[in-house]
Amino acid sequence: MALKLHGVCAILATPFDSQKRVDDSGLRALVDFELRSGVHGITILGILGEVLRLSDSERREITRIVVDEVRGRVPVISGTGATGTDLAIMYSKEAEELKADALMIAPPRLAKPNDDALVKYYRDIAKEVTIPIVIQDEPSTYAVHMSPKLIARLSEIEHVEYLKLEDPPTPIKVSQIRNLIGDKLGIFGGLGGLYAIEELSRGAIGIMTGFAYPEILVNVYESFSQGRRDEARSLFYRAMPLIRYEAQPTINVAIRKEIFKRRGIIKDSTLREPAAKLDSDSLKELDELLSTIDSNILPSESKKISTITKQTNPA
Repeated sequence: MALKLHGVCAILATPFDSQKRVDDSGLRALVDFELRSGVHGITILGILGEVLRLSDSERREITRIVVDEVRGRVPVISGTGATGTDLAIMYSKEAEELKADALMIAPPRLAKPNDDALVKYYRDIAKEVTIPIVIQDEPSTYAVHMSPKLIARLSEIEHVEYLKLEDPPTPIKVSQIRNLIGDKLGIFGGLGGLYAIEELSRGAIGIMTGFAYPEILVNVYESFSQGRRDEARSLFYRAMPLIRYEAQPTINVAIRKEIFKRRGIIKDSTLREPAAKLDSDSLKELDELLSTIDSNILPSESKKISTITKQTNPA
């Protein structure tokens, strides 16, 4: 697929059954839900996908299933970063062979800051692939801080075309990067969508997150990109209580899986260990929050999606 990534590229969770095995049918149902929600791309094998707890064979199977289910309707971006360059090259070449459309590559953990080593890491990977690369700038997980100047250097590497920016304050960093390189890199916001409006206002081209109500972000993005910015802001601010609650560090994966289960999209909200889980008070808080969603936040199109999903994929 000749592509230009943009819009809402949903980060996909990895559904597991009660025995903690990858749930193939749940994965297909989740892909189908995201597509019917109107997302512009699907990103797999990210932090929300619990990629660090997947075997190599599971990574390949997840890629195969998602590409097969998507059937070219939107781009599929595969996470292929690793602790070592050779391993990242292997993951990246496999993803391309399995027909992923782009690669999201996180940096390796380094003993101490070393910009030259990071440039070499991305350059060595880029030499082995032919599809676009999305740099993942997420220091809270990978403990690597990328300065705007380093990102400008990385933008000179062939195939490096996009950035997933999750180093707060993200709106300021969007401006800093654009001041250095203009629109040479397409910048996506992440962090659960917390700063989506500000990022878009400063020149981001989309939102790459695993928010469990993707149809809300789709409407925000499309309203914003079509010039209806007041409408986009209004919807975004009304959704903020849920966006904020979902984005809690350490438990955000658990919250999102629980919401997908309650929406009838997946059957089980199982996480792989070690994992931070929801306590009884969190579940009560989620009950209270979700009770307001249909009447206060979801556009009419989203209500139809939710109803259809519940009928076809009962929990």
